[in-house]
Amino acid sequence: MHTPATNTAALTYRGATEADVEALVALIESAYRGDASRAGWTTEADILGGQRTDPEGVTAVVRGADGRMMIVERDGELIACCQLERRGEHAYFGMFAVRPGLQGGGLGKTVLAEAERFAVAEWAVREMHMTVITAREELIAWYERRGYVRTGRMAPFPYGDERFGVPRRPDLEFELLVKPLG
Repeated sequence: MHTPATNTAALTYRGATEADVEALVALIESAYRGDASRAGWTTEADILGGQRTDPEGVTAVVRGADGRMMIVERDGELIACCQLERRGEHAYFGMFAVRPGLQGGGLGKTVLAEAERFAVAEWAVREMHMTVITAREELIAWYERRGYVRTGRMAPFPYGDERFGVPRRPDLEFELLVKPLG
């Protein structure tokens, strides 16, 4: 795996607007689907085909009253994003994407830490929750190194709903990962 040098140029964080939706969909798709995603380590191309998200799904997050789609830019260029949603005493973290050519250099760790900081500072939540496909052992291990704990609480993959991708194997499911914050 190619490990890019960490670019120390300042990162800018902001909430997404509807004008950002097209670029966000392109970023998320590039990080998870198709051959382009293989430039990074977060690809799901071997377990899922089809799309990862669509403009309607991203627009719903951008418009959501209890959440925020966080955009990360460097020199005005979109390089990462994530979804944050307040759910009572915890926040949900999802739609996390880092441009494939920038993966492996510490950017994801920095973005995740900022998302956690934001959730505590703005919403005073006590935990961050996320769901990860259990077949993504290397990704789960990455989150565990950042303090997330596997709960054993599973949810089925939405087989038959191509908005979430076309499964290439029959054993996909999601596990809830949780991290105490603050």
